[in-house]
Amino acid sequence: MKSFIAILMAALMVLSFVSVASAADTIEIRSPVFSGDNLTDLIANDGNSIDFNDFAAFYYDIDDGVGSESITFTGTADVIAEDDLVYTAEIQQVGYTYEGWDNNGETFDKIGFLAEEYVPIDQDPGILSKLILDSDDKYTLRTGQTLELGEGFAITPKQIDVDGNKVWLELTKDGNFIDDEVFNTVDNTDDSAWEYDTTIGGEEDIIMLRVHINEVFQGQVDSLAIIEGLWLISDEVTEIDTSDSFGDLEVTTITTGASGMIEMKNVDNDITLNDDSLISISDGISIQTADPATGTDALRFFFVKQITEPGTYEIRGTVASPTTSGDVFTWDEASFAGFYYDIDDDIASEELTVTVTGENRTIAEDALVYTAEIQQVGFTYEGWDTATVNTYDKIGFLAEEYVPIDQDPGILSKLILDSDDKYTLRTGQTLELGEGFAITPKQIDVDGNKVWLELSKDGEFIDDEVFNTVDNTDDSAWEYDTTIGGEDDIVMLRVHINEVFQGQVDSLAIIEGLWLISDEVIEIDTSDEFGDLEVNSITTGPSGTITMDNVDNEISLNKDSTIEIAEGLNFRVADSENDDVRFFLFTEQTIEGAVDETVDETVDETVDETVDETVDETVDETVNETVNETVDETVNETTDEEAPEETPDETPGFEAVFAIAGLLAVAYFVRRN
Repeated sequence: MKSFIAILMAALMVLSFVSVASAADTIEIRSPVFSGDNLTDLIANDGNSIDFNDFAAFYYDIDDGVGSESITFTGTADVIAEDDLVYTAEIQQVGYTYEGWDNNGETFDKIGFLAEEYVPIDQDPGILSKLILDSDDKYTLRTGQTLELGEGFAITPKQIDVDGNKVWLELTKDGNFIDDEVFNTVDNTDDSAWEYDTTIGGEEDIIMLRVHINEVFQGQVDSLAIIEGLWLISDEVTEIDTSDSFGDLEVTTITTGASGMIEMKNVDNDITLNDDSLISISDGISIQTADPATGTDALRFFFVKQITEPGTYEIRGTVASPTTSGDVFTWDEASFAGFYYDIDDDIASEELTVTVTGENRTIAEDALVYTAEIQQVGFTYEGWDTATVNTYDKIGFLAEEYVPIDQDPGILSKLILDSDDKYTLRTGQTLELGEGFAITPKQIDVDGNKVWLELSKDGEFIDDEVFNTVDNTDDSAWEYDTTIGGEDDIVMLRVHINEVFQGQVDSLAIIEGLWLISDEVIEIDTSDEFGDLEVNSITTGPSGTITMDNVDNEISLNKDSTIEIAEGLNFRVADSENDDVRFFLFTEQTIEGAVDETVDETVDETVDETVDETVDETVDETVNETVNETVDETVNETTDEEAPEETPDETPGFEAVFAIAGLLAVAYFVRRN
């Protein structure tokens, strides 16, 4: 028994020596910024509305040029009074992604509701079904092979009759039979489909599934069927009635029909725009206000949708619609949420300008200009945001955040960490910071108010410091400087230690305030190329800049295309005619984590006898470690804080779990013997 207890205690101790300066990553999709002395002034300057054109979280179909959602507001001072914030969502008719159905002029009803996409059942926005699938991907299936569609739905070719040009398809949910159909591909047309209808939300004969079968043929071994064109909605609905509440918003109006709509207002709820606040106004939509400098009365805010679910998300800018040759369009922090912006200091860095010529589809050489400028920004930890320490240099470059070394935008270091999270660490407990960096309290002298901190990378010693917390000030810090990018004495790490104290068992140190940049750099010179862009000038100093343009690269805005202009920056062009050109700038951001494999997204672009069942995304088994917001003797292992470590390649934690599993297994057999 004693052996069992000893091994169990050893196992539990494994977890106590590693913590991670990391939480679930968050992607913010923001609206344009509203700024003024008060709401009256702000509305006069910036207007009082957002919609799908300028808020990328709202549903928008670039091919059809339609969107669904908008918000308007009025107010005085810093208060949006009752009924003065109005949200509306309107049904739109959109084309199918599969061109065979779209080219035939077929459409379906769609509506954005609180930044999510739905299909209104029988043109009633009070009965919303989730759009699961709208795809033109191609799948080659053999007899008996199941294609998962999402939410438990699947289709399976039960039999394939090549001689008779027929396929017997079966639809199931969670393995249970729903319906089947024998589909004849003789004289098959591109717009043909197997349609399954059922009762959804109390409404009968609602089409839930559409499938287009291209052909059947005999492979070397198996009979095969090619499916191209899938559309599926959920058989479960969200029912909405007037007076229903969604956060601070209440449904005031629902109308049905082809232009049916939902209207919601902040009934009985004043919205006060306090400084430095994230104000949830409804499910998925919030208002983020600035923490302006002391002594200023500026009011600054934007609407935002925060995403924490693992996956890859598109962040788009405002839509450009050229009508005459020579039209100029500009994306900056106000019109493109992918560019760096600090709302507290009202600081931005990047801008992209294009001039469109020809038949509204040509960006001539040198007609696309990208600029990025160094800015001085405050530290997240408020103790350092003082008159003496105050700021550090920062620059956005191709929608990523960097620190320019020695105010040179040609030497860029990745900003790994800028955090005011609080961590309580015991002697020997390691705090992982990102990119292999970690700090560890080697010894804690409570009587002497000292802590001996060690900095390491990939387990190798870098530096250490004995920090004295006597007469400690909020702006104090252990600073580690080194040579980065060939420049000496560059501060790479800043750590603020609040205090040391004696817990019931261990001596503890509280760390609050962490700032870290990479010791590896991106070096940029004039004439360097990034995609279609070439660097034509670099200036140094507090306002140093990088300027790039499309030297020797004419860009054609071909219909229905995605154009990479530089790594991380792309244009998406609508599938529309020359008299109705539309395109927007976008980037993609990824939250690592478990992947929902409900839909097989792998596509066979050619006729093949096998279905590639691999999933492009990989499962990233990160462990979200947490921050203790109060003085505590242990480090919590979950957090609501924003992730200080932005994209960890490998987060420690599972190694400890495996170690415990092994130790407990040994303990079990010891006890059993």
